[in-house]
Amino acid sequence: MVSTRNLNAAASDANAQLRDLRQQVDELMRERVSPMVSDVAGRAQDYARQASSYAHDGADAFSGQVREMPIVAVLVSAAAGYLLGRLSR
Repeated sequence: MVSTRNLNAAASDANAQLRDLRQQVDELMRERVSPMVSDVAGRAQDYARQASSYAHDGADAFSGQVREMPIVAVLVSAAAGYLLGRLSR
């Protein structure tokens, strides 16, 4: 039969092991995971800024083309509208 003293000792040992494991996980998070997440988040922000810059540059270039050739822009828009209308039937 298992004595109360043995059960208490086993429970105490399990609690100590859990405490040690928790400390190891916390240390791993501080040393490895958090910096990695910060690095990935920083790179994602850089890519988002870069994509935004490309989109703005493309929109500016497109606006410039429309200003330089407004009649062509209207004709292209009309043709695209006509084709989309025909395809949607």
